[in-house]
Amino acid sequence: MKLVTYLHNDHKDAHTDHNHDMRKGGLGFVHEAAIYPISTLSPDLPKTMLALLEGGEKAMDAVRTFYAHWKESQEGFPSRPLVDPVLLAPIPDPVSCRDAYAFRQHVETSRRNRGLGMIPEFDEFPVFYFTNHRAIYGPGDVACMPGHFDRLDFELEIAIVLNRGGRNIPASEADQYIGGYMIMNDLSARALQMEEMKLNLGPAKGKDFATVLGPWLVTPDELAPYLVQPQPGHIGNAYQLEMRCQVNGTEVSRGMFSDMHWTFAEIIERASYGVDLYPGDVIGSGTVGTGCFLELNGTGRLENPAQFKEQWLQPGDLIEMEITGLGTLSNRVILADN
Repeated sequence: MKLVTYLHNDHKDAHTDHNHDMRKGGLGFVHEAAIYPISTLSPDLPKTMLALLEGGEKAMDAVRTFYAHWKESQEGFPSRPLVDPVLLAPIPDPVSCRDAYAFRQHVETSRRNRGLGMIPEFDEFPVFYFTNHRAIYGPGDVACMPGHFDRLDFELEIAIVLNRGGRNIPASEADQYIGGYMIMNDLSARALQMEEMKLNLGPAKGKDFATVLGPWLVTPDELAPYLVQPQPGHIGNAYQLEMRCQVNGTEVSRGMFSDMHWTFAEIIERASYGVDLYPGDVIGSGTVGTGCFLELNGTGRLENPAQFKEQWLQPGDLIEMEITGLGTLSNRVILADN
């Protein structure tokens, strides 16, 4: 299933884009070019994405059963055109949001571009940081402060959300805790990030203003045709999904989800060591190789120092991320008015 959180009305103004009242959208599934509100299928089904995730496999199975019944009959359930309602992030109110550092190509290239060798600890354990789980955006405009536009960057990623809680979860079982997959754009204010990380802490202010998720949450069963083996020596599901990003209609990034060095199962194992994880926790993959201007600019300077010109996001730029099976996530970065 492709599950969405959508506004009940058709209007959202610029001042509510990231406020808490935006977290009250309805839960629906997408079929072709329409949204089917799940509350119309049965009053007993969850009405929000977080309620669905907290209900675990029992709630997901109930929704899946009604969805299968609908696909067979396609009768009696009202729908709304996909272009009509405004989509929020699939889970606009995650319990927490971690972001990992799991693609070797991105890490190795970024370090090479700074004149550094590959850090050996990368192969010892998956690392992640916590970002602001109350600064979540879905498709549409993302308002950024003037300081954010000092080397504003996108990051092309995939994220998961958990629909089971647990502690000390072994990687061999961890895929069972994943409720779904979605595209993630980890917007990054590089000038702020680089300054604060000189103090060996962070990232914080360089990352805490906006994380974009969407356009919908795709349940694992939909991705089964893309299953492949993980990288040698690793445990967990891997998927042959192409990842692409365009800025203002020009492709700037292309990679593969299957190139992820550490699997989400292994990241869950690491994250849950001595700590409870909860339904509604979001975990990002980290940036795919070529998946941000920081990496691309560094490579360009190294390969063509005389003629290369850096590129960063500017007010009004349109970012379109497309991942096989997960849809297209479109955002325009705009200058905040306060």
